[in-house]
Amino acid sequence: MPGIEGKVVAITGASSGIGEATALLLAERGARVVLGARRPERLEALAARITQAGGEAAWTRTDVTRREDVAGLVELARDRFGKLDVLVSNAGIGLISPLDDLRVEDWEQMIDVNLKGVLYGIAAALPVFREQGFGHFINTVSTAGLRIVPLQSVYAATKNAVRTLSEGLRQEAGDSLRVTVVSPGVTRTEFTEPMAPEMKAQVDDTMGKIAIPPDAVARAIAFAIEQPDTVDVGDIVVRPTAQG
Repeated sequence: MPGIEGKVVAITGASSGIGEATALLLAERGARVVLGARRPERLEALAARITQAGGEAAWTRTDVTRREDVAGLVELARDRFGKLDVLVSNAGIGLISPLDDLRVEDWEQMIDVNLKGVLYGIAAALPVFREQGFGHFINTVSTAGLRIVPLQSVYAATKNAVRTLSEGLRQEAGDSLRVTVVSPGVTRTEFTEPMAPEMKAQVDDTMGKIAIPPDAVARAIAFAIEQPDTVDVGDIVVRPTAQG
């Protein structure tokens, strides 16, 4: 794929799910991937898997709630591969619950990861992209922001904040940078692991019935990347056909 081969792509949340699937697919198509997530043992194993298959990968432990970690991920891309073509801000958390539960710490964590983590990515990559004269931001949001339902109010709010932020960034970016928002629907990932038990059981049941595999979302991300530099794919929704 000439639109992907040789590109340097940094990915947050790369240790599992959509991030892992994206790293594997892009590396297979010739991208040099730079992996960031909080679980270094998984990153190391993923990078080894990619290199053993003939790809190129680097990794660094990255907690997107720490601005210096996200900056370090971008710097690793430049140090190892000399540039950064794409930043995929994929790290996210969904601690869904009724607002009446007043799980304020969960709300704050979602804001820190889902919104501030993307902002830190912009702060790290935008100066690099401006200096290079090219670059592509890809931000993972969610169909939860398209159809608001009970229990997901704060989660959806953080994802819609990123949607709004991304559109503003696109308008400010000019004609040399690209900005894409990808909205996955129900996807088979570890998304439910940090949820309260009653919420986890409910979402796991839905996942078991209709979830799409994470590589379906990875293919959408690849589609946006492989377009010519003058083509900006702004918004992609990828969801199960059975999802309401």
